[in-house]
Amino acid sequence: QVQLVESGGGLVQPGGSLRLSCAASGRTSDYYAIGWSRQAPGKDREAVSFISFSDGSRYYEDSVKGRFTISRDNAKNTVYLQMTNLKPEDTAVYYCATCHNLHYNCDYWGQGTQVTVSS
Repeated sequence: QVQLVESGGGLVQPGGSLRLSCAASGRTSDYYAIGWSRQAPGKDREAVSFISFSDGSRYYEDSVKGRFTISRDNAKNTVYLQMTNLKPEDTAVYYCATCHNLHYNCDYWGQGTQVTVSS
């Protein structure tokens, strides 16, 4: 089993920044990658950004490239998502997940953290 606890969401104005954190525990060694998906009201969940546990490979969804940066601290078993130049369309619940592939085939999910971008 894997436990994932997210933090760092909130309300921010367009153009602002937020950093999400996901603390992982348990059998993360069973997985290839960890990262973030999001779900906006009325929309399907989409992969946002993931990073491999082993070789550092990264995935970014096209709309966040150049604005979001994923990183991990192996000593703390924590993954971060630094989000800059936030837009209203980034508003969603962001979920941390562990996956067998870089950004899909995910088994464990956190409880989610709300990100709202609004003036």
